[in-house]
Amino acid sequence: MPQKTKDTPMMQQYLAIKKDYQDTFLFYRIGDFYELFYDDAIKGSQLLELTLTARNKSATDPIPMCGVPHHAAQNYIDILVDKGYKVAICEQMEDPKLAQGMVKREVIQLITPGTMMDQDPSAAKQNNYLTALQVAKQNYALAYADLTTGEVKVTSLHSFSEVMNELLNLNTKEVVITNDLAKDQQQTLIKLGLMLSKNKQLEESSEFSFTAQRIKDPNQRQALQILISYLLATQKRSLGHLQLAEAYQIDQYLRMDHTVKANLEIFNSLRTGKRDGTLLWLLDKTKTAMGGRLLKQWLDRPLLDYDELERRQDVVATLIAHYFERLDLQKSLQKVYDLERLAGRIAFGSANGRDLIQLLNSLNQVPLIKATLAKMSGSALDSFYQQLDELTDVRALISAAISEDAPISITEGHVIKPHYNQQLDQYRDAMENGKGWLAALEAKERKLTGISTLKVGYTRVFGYYIEVTNANKALVPEDRYSRKQTLTNAERYITPELKEHETLILQAQDRSTELEYQIFVQVRDQVKAETKRIQQLAKVISALDVLQSFAVVSEQEHYVRPELSTTSQDIKIVKGRHPVVERVLGANEFIPNSIQMDEHTNILLITRPNMSGKSTYMRQLGLIVILAQIGCFIPAESAELPIFDQIFTRIGAADDLISGESTFMVEMKEANQALTQATSRSLLLFDELGRGTATYDGIALADAIIEYIHDHLGAKTLFSTHYHELTQLSERLPKLRNVHVGATEENGHLIFLHQVLPGAADKSYGIHVAQLAGLPSPVIKRAGKVLRVLEAEGNDLADGDAEISEQIPLFNLTTEPEPLPTVAEDQPDPVLQNLAEEVKATDLNQMTPMQALNLIQHWQSLLQDS
Repeated sequence: MPQKTKDTPMMQQYLAIKKDYQDTFLFYRIGDFYELFYDDAIKGSQLLELTLTARNKSATDPIPMCGVPHHAAQNYIDILVDKGYKVAICEQMEDPKLAQGMVKREVIQLITPGTMMDQDPSAAKQNNYLTALQVAKQNYALAYADLTTGEVKVTSLHSFSEVMNELLNLNTKEVVITNDLAKDQQQTLIKLGLMLSKNKQLEESSEFSFTAQRIKDPNQRQALQILISYLLATQKRSLGHLQLAEAYQIDQYLRMDHTVKANLEIFNSLRTGKRDGTLLWLLDKTKTAMGGRLLKQWLDRPLLDYDELERRQDVVATLIAHYFERLDLQKSLQKVYDLERLAGRIAFGSANGRDLIQLLNSLNQVPLIKATLAKMSGSALDSFYQQLDELTDVRALISAAISEDAPISITEGHVIKPHYNQQLDQYRDAMENGKGWLAALEAKERKLTGISTLKVGYTRVFGYYIEVTNANKALVPEDRYSRKQTLTNAERYITPELKEHETLILQAQDRSTELEYQIFVQVRDQVKAETKRIQQLAKVISALDVLQSFAVVSEQEHYVRPELSTTSQDIKIVKGRHPVVERVLGANEFIPNSIQMDEHTNILLITRPNMSGKSTYMRQLGLIVILAQIGCFIPAESAELPIFDQIFTRIGAADDLISGESTFMVEMKEANQALTQATSRSLLLFDELGRGTATYDGIALADAIIEYIHDHLGAKTLFSTHYHELTQLSERLPKLRNVHVGATEENGHLIFLHQVLPGAADKSYGIHVAQLAGLPSPVIKRAGKVLRVLEAEGNDLADGDAEISEQIPLFNLTTEPEPLPTVAEDQPDPVLQNLAEEVKATDLNQMTPMQALNLIQHWQSLLQDS
C-alpha cells in the first residue's frame, strides 16, 4: 500500500530555502538541471509548457516537479520575468563528488522585472528601470537605477499624481516600497501594471556610500538606500558599476505628463501602440544601442537651458556642414558595441571572452573617431574630442590576453591567447605532445597488427581506448591488449602505456582549463577596475551618436535651425510641417502652414470639422517645440520660438479605465491640470474641449476656459472647436484671433484644403464629414433639413453675458421636419445600384475625352437629384 511521502534530506533543504522565497519561482539545482517542486512546478509547467511529473510517484502524495536543463535556463527565466514573476536561482555551492552528506545549496541571485541583466536584443535601445519610492509626510522621493548600465537618479515629488506620472514616463516595471505607502496608493500602482516589492532591511554599504555622495536631501538619500539595499539583497554580489546618483527636479526640464507624450505620439502610436509612426521613430538614426537609449531620454526630458541647446545646435550645424566626415563618424559608430551594458556585465561578473572582445573592438574605434573629429577642429566638436578616452591600457590588456574567437563558455578553455601565460603554455604543450603521441601510437599499432581501421579514441566516460571492429578482432595479438569495453560492432582495449599517457594528458587538460579560467577572471577584474572610465566614454559616444542622428534627419528632411529666445514669448513659424505626417505622406504631399503668435496674440481659435487638419496643425506645433528643445533642427522654412516650460494637451477622447472615470471627467481633469499649473511660458493644445457633454454645457465651459486662459494665464494656446458660436469671442478678447482650416464645396462635395487661414469658418461642415464617412443618404438628407431649422432658431453668442436658452432649439421647431424614410437594412439605394451598373457597363476605351466628361457630368446630376 502506498506510503505517505517523508521529506528526504534534500527536500528538507529545499523547503528551508523556499520558506524565504514564497512569492518566487525557486530554480533548485540538481546536477545538470534546475528543478521546480510543488506549486512552482504546477504553475511553471503551465507557463513554460513543461512536462509535469512527480517525485515518489508510488506515494499517496507524490511531489509535483518539472525541470529545465541548466544550460538553457536563461530562456525560461526570461519568460517568467517577462510575465511579471520573480525567479530565485539556487545553486550547488560545492562539488557533489567532494561533498560529505547533502550538497550545500544557496540562492545566488533573485531575478525580477526590474533587475534583469540579460536583455533581449530587441530591447537594446530601452532602459530597464527599477524604482524605489520613499514617503514622508506626503513628500515623495523616487530613486531609480538601470542595473544593466549602472545609471542611478533621484528626484523629489510633491503629490502622488506626480509619482504616478513619473513612473509611467520611466516605463518602470517594478517599484520597491515601504509600509509607509497607503494601501489605496499601492492598489493604484498595481492597477498600472507595476510589480510592488518590499525591502525587508536597509543596509549601509560601499555601493550606497559611493552613489549617494552628491545627494543631500534626506528623503532622496532614504529612497536611494531602499533601492541599493534591494539590489544588494537580490543580486548578492558587489555592484561596483553603479554610477554616482544624479539628483534632478522635474521642473528643470520641459514638463509633459504621460498623456501629453501619448497624445503627441512621441514614443508610441495611438493607433497601433508601436514605435513606428512616432517622433522617436522619425529621429532614430543612431548607430549604437546606448545612443538609442540616450535619444529616448532626451525626448523624455527636453531642455530649458538656452546655452546647452545652443551647444547642441552648433554640433548639429557642424555635422551637417561636414558630410564626408559625418559618414566616417557613422562608420566608426556602427562598430561600437553597447559599452554601458558591457561595463555592467564585466562589473557584474557575468561577462565572457566574447564580451571582452566586443569591448576591445569598440575601443579600437575611438582613435578613428578622434581622427574624424580632428578634421573638424575649431568647431563645437572640440569638447567631444577632448573627452574621448582611448583606454589604451585596457585595449592592450585584452588584445594580449583574450583570443579573438573566444567561445561563450569561460570554463572549457580556448579563451586565453598563446604566450600570455608561461604555465598555461606548458600545459598546452603537454596536451599537444600527447595528441601527437596518440597519433603515433595509432600508426604503430595499425602497422604491428595489420588492422588498417584500428583507431585510438576518447570519451569522457571511458577515457582513451584502442578500438577494433568485430571483423578484425581475430587479428589482435594475444595478451597485447586488455579488454576495456564491448560495443555492438567493435571492441575497445587499453594498454598500460596508453593508460599512463591518458593520465598525463587529462591532468594537463584539466589543469589547463582551470588555469585559463583563473587567468580570465584576473583579466576581467583588471578591466572591471576601469569601469568608470568605460562608462564615461560611453556617455560621450552616446551624445555624439544622438547629435549625428539629428544632423542626418535635419539634412534629409530639410529642417532649419530655430532661433530660440529666453525673453520673448513670440512664435513665428514660417511654413511649418508635421514631421511624422510629412515623412509618411512625402514632402510633396504635405501642405505646410505658418503659425504667427506675437505679444498681441495668445490664443488661436481654430474652427473647421474633424478630418480637416486641425489636430495635425496643433500636434505640429507641439512636436516642433519638442524638437527645438532637444537641440534638433525643425521642419519649417524659418522659425523663432520661445523656450516653453510646460506643454499641456487635451486631444482625443478616452475613458480612464483604471479610475473608472468617463471621457468627459478625464477631459475636465486634463483641462483643470492645465488651468492650475500652466504659466505664461506654457503651451496649451486644446482640441474640441467640451464636446463630452451637452451642447450648451460644452459651449459654456469652452467659453469660460478660453476667457480664463486669456485673462489669467496668458499662455500661448491653440484651441480648436466645432462650436462655431465661439468665434464671436474675438470681439471681446483682444488677444484671441480666429483662424480656420480652408475648405470648399464643389457640386455639393466638401474638399479640405488643409491650409490654416485667418478668420472664422463660415460653417462647421459636420454633415459633409458624415457624408464622407459613408452614412446612408436618407440620414444625410434628414440631418440637412434639421440643420436648416436649427440655424433659423439658433442663439447668438455675440453678447458674452447673454444667458443661453436651456432648451435645445431642436425641441422648439416651428417647422415639423419630414419623417425619416425607412430603408430596409439590406436594401441598396436604387439610384446608386443603377448608377453602379451603368459604370460597370461603360467602356471608356471606346469614348472620346469629351464624351467621358459629359457622362461624368450626367452621373453627378443623378447623384445630386437622388
